[in-house]
Order: sequence, then C-alpha cells, then structure tokens
Amino acid sequence: MNRTQYLFLSFFSLLPLQEKGLCNLNNTAFYAGEKISYTIYYNVIGLYVNAGKTDFTIQSTTWNDNDAFIFTALGKSNIKYDWIFKVRDKYESVVDAKTLLPYQFSRQINEGSFHKKELVKFNQKAKTATTAEDVFKVTECTYDVVSAIYAARNYNFSTALINDKINLNFFLDKTLYPSYFKFLGREIITTKYGKFKVIKLAPLLLKGSMFEGGEKMTIWVSDDDNHIPVRIETPIIVGSIKVDLVGYENIRYPLSSLIELVQN
Repeated sequence: MNRTQYLFLSFFSLLPLQEKGLCNLNNTAFYAGEKISYTIYYNVIGLYVNAGKTDFTIQSTTWNDNDAFIFTALGKSNIKYDWIFKVRDKYESVVDAKTLLPYQFSRQINEGSFHKKELVKFNQKAKTATTAEDVFKVTECTYDVVSAIYAARNYNFSTALINDKINLNFFLDKTLYPSYFKFLGREIITTKYGKFKVIKLAPLLLKGSMFEGGEKMTIWVSDDDNHIPVRIETPIIVGSIKVDLVGYENIRYPLSSLIELVQN
C-alpha cells in the first residue's frame, strides 16, 4: 500500500459502528450537490508547503431501482511540484441513499510511476466484497474508505464521552480492516479559513510506509449538524501533513460552527 493510499485509509475512514448497530443510518448531514474542498500542506523543516488539493462531491443516482449517492474524492498534487511527484487520484463510492452502505467502490491511482485501477462490488446481504481477483467475506456494515467518511458525518456525538472508542470496519486492498476512532472532546481552533467550534477525534492508524501507526492523527470536524472535517494533522515518517478546509458549496445546514472568517 503506497503513501497516498495510507493517507486516504486513515484520513477518510472514520465510520462509527456501534454494538447495537448503526447499519441503517438516517442521513441527516448532507444533500446531493455538496462540494467540499481542502488544501494539503506538507511540513518537513517547520514550514508548511502547499502540496496539493482534494475535492469531495456528492451526486444523486439510482442503483437497481434504488435511490443512491455517488461520493467522489479527487486528489491532485500542486502543479508546481508535479515534476517531483505527480499525483492524480480518483476515489468513488456508490452507496444506498438510505443506509449509506456501499454498492460499489472504485479508485484510479496515478502517483509518479505508480498506476493502479481497482473495482470492488459489495453485497451487503451476503456480506461479500468482490474484486477482479476473488470474493472476500466481510462483516455487517462494511464500508469503503470514501463511504465511511459520509456515514461518520451522521454519527451522534451528543452522548459521546471523552476517550470513547467507536469501532469501524472497512474494506481496502483485498483486506477487511477493523479499527476505531477516539472522541477527544470539543474545542475552538483557528484555521486558514476561520475560527471554528469543533469536535476533536483521533483515529487508529495502520502502520505502513508513511505512518508510524497508533493514535497520532488528529481530526477536527465542525461542531454543527454538517460534521464537516475542518482540519486534519498527522506526523509521517519524514515531516508532517496538515489538511485544511478551504471551501464548500451546497451544504445542508448553515455552517454555524464557524465563529469568524479569517481576514486575508
């Protein structure tokens, strides 16, 4: 698994899965038409450099006569640094509009000289994930790394206690990953976009070529009904990464967690 895959894996896979079951999620966090944009910064000597951007969009569609959403995540490196390492990635998930469970997940990875395409079809009733290579058994409420983000936005944090661990399962690279994220409380932070009231989370990272593993990543999501990730920070093997919200369109609710905009 390469570096960008690990970033997606830990940055975008925060699905809460409670023992009593939240499989039949009631989507109250977003509508079709939403677009959220982020800038990715890389720090190696105390200076953050604009390394790239990523956009998340939602479209409505149908799948076998069922209402569905298409979640798309596009990542690209800053054109100024393409000569060093060019990234053009696309991750896409088609999910049931009611349960938010995935029907299909695909990704097209183009990172330097590395290129990969993958397609996974989920059968939630049979609890299987089918790739070009094989059919894999998964558990109830198994998500991919993109659908997990949107499902997590519908989690009710009102009853969460400090250091609560919420379990999650997701399928990637022919493997089912059990993990969790930890609720660290509420606070106020200032980003390049503005000052926000936020919910603070720490996901469990998998050890790999980019991350050391453990609970070293921190994610702040807007403390309102949208639950939009506002900032992500994590150390990596060399340096650190920060991902900041820079724009949004067609969100379902007013961004009431925004206290004030940063004056540029």
